[in-house]
Amino acid sequence: MQFCEILTAHQVSVAGEQEGVVATKAEALLRLATLLAAGVSTGVNGRELRGPSGPTEEIARVLVERERLQSTGVGGGVAIPHGVLEGAERQVGAVLLCPRSIDFEAIDGAPVSILCAVIGPTRATGEHLKMLARISRLLRDAGFRERLLAARNGKVAFEMIVAEERRGVS
Repeated sequence: MQFCEILTAHQVSVAGEQEGVVATKAEALLRLATLLAAGVSTGVNGRELRGPSGPTEEIARVLVERERLQSTGVGGGVAIPHGVLEGAERQVGAVLLCPRSIDFEAIDGAPVSILCAVIGPTRATGEHLKMLARISRLLRDAGFRERLLAARNGKVAFEMIVAEERRGVS
């Protein structure tokens, strides 16, 4: 499965004037949770995930708990926040591009500009790990990262991800 298969253009955002600047790790995780919530189609612990704050808060909690274990900033200006969600039916992805890099406590100490998040069901650990590896391979090319970060909006960035995956890079 490719990353673009768990992603839609509505789950890709470029932080800035139109979408609002993201200045901190906490703000980035909340924005990613909001984007992920748009793609979640199931309930958690008997609660419906659709709605103005329910899914976002639950997903944000999962992402923050994962970050407490160790930063998902993998280096090269990239972070891959991820986690599992009780009751989720499938994996969902989101991308947040931050032209104004943020401190994410990345492994290389460098600020982060590209954040790709994944949330998935607890029963699909293997699929989850494969998706994280796929995202890592997709973003290992510095040229692609630069082009992606220059995208003027989420739709353009989504189309770039689709095209890159079709090229067979990941």
